[in-house]
Amino acid sequence: MLRAAILDDYQDVALKYADWSPVAQDVEVTVFNEPFRDQAEAIEKLQGFQIVAGMRERTPFPRAVIEALPDLKLLITTGARNNSFDLKAAAERGVTVCGTGTFGNPTVGIVFGLILELTRRIGFENARLKAGAPWQVTIGQDLEGLSLGIVGLGKLGTRVAAVGKAFGMNVIAWSPNLTPEKAAAGGVDYATREELFAKADIVTIHVVLSERSRNLVNADDLARMKKTAYLINTARAPIVDQAALLKALDEKRIAGAGLDVFDVEPLPLDHPYRMLDNVVITPHLGYVSEQTYRKFYPDIVENIRAFIDNKPVRVIT
Repeated sequence: MLRAAILDDYQDVALKYADWSPVAQDVEVTVFNEPFRDQAEAIEKLQGFQIVAGMRERTPFPRAVIEALPDLKLLITTGARNNSFDLKAAAERGVTVCGTGTFGNPTVGIVFGLILELTRRIGFENARLKAGAPWQVTIGQDLEGLSLGIVGLGKLGTRVAAVGKAFGMNVIAWSPNLTPEKAAAGGVDYATREELFAKADIVTIHVVLSERSRNLVNADDLARMKKTAYLINTARAPIVDQAALLKALDEKRIAGAGLDVFDVEPLPLDHPYRMLDNVVITPHLGYVSEQTYRKFYPDIVENIRAFIDNKPVRVIT
């Protein structure tokens, strides 16, 4: 019987959100609910597993990990791509890599949840009332009339733009590959890099992490932002120069930030982001929705069944 490891099931729902009976006779499934402390623990705990299913980039599979798992034959990522999986190393070791489908754009809700918390302080006031405070102390800021600057106008950026416009925001966009024509097709105004960071009341990032986009948002960009402006990052932490962002937040050179992604996840308990009062942080909730999980896990089962039948599906090369 094959052994399959389902990784990083923090909410303990992997076996509930899919019907595993199609593989039950051929596969012994082990679910890991806690993240591995480090690469060494991942290698130790995954010995003897022929099949491993990861949840996005929660557990990376670089060459060192793949080469240290001699029994590994099938590696699955949720979603259609995963920058933390070394596909070349997997191919060299004869490991098949497969992905899954996705559902909608769940990250959009997190984007505006962060924006609304920063501007209207809903969660802050909720916590105060439940702690016994008599009534409100904050003065909120309406989104209507504010400028929303979107870095990256792909599928997700375009959806964010539509929601921003529904709030009555003035939406502008920039990315290294964006043209005025593409911006117009997306229903927003094109801005240069300098214009976007200088004009936007809220900047939100929606580009894919790559070597080109690493530290794309740098100290100069942050310096151009208004002192009253907010930065939202639900994409990937390394797209923003983290040292520069921490400095800008600590020195109150921007009003604040809403962050769902971090260089190290789970976020260390002593990380400065946990201490700053002008930062709203969430534990990488972007893709974590019931509808998404009900797509991810059944597709994992389907991938395993197809692999056993020598007809792999959704192969990533």
